Amino acid sequence: MFIHLGGDTVVHKEEVIAILSSKLLKKSEINREFIEVAKEDGFIEEIAEKNNFKSFIITTKKVYLSPISSLTLKKRSDEMLKKFLAE
Repeated sequence: MFIHLGGDTVVHKEEVIAILSSKLLKKSEINREFIEVAKEDGFIEEIAEKNNFKSFIITTKKVYLSPISSLTLKKRSDEMLKKFLAE
């Protein structure tokens, strides 16, 4: 199963470690440091326009900055699971 993160970016649901709101960056120094280190090390992929992201998605391969809210991404993930289980 896949999750559409915005733009042309789709990832396997199994690769997703966490889907977090960008609001957490304002509240947590350690989250800001994590994003800074990930940028320095080349693990960030910006799907959203520069500094206009609503969520960050940590996967086994990269960290994605998405224009789609974490709540919407969670709903998409849950809907996919329901469809899969219904089949």
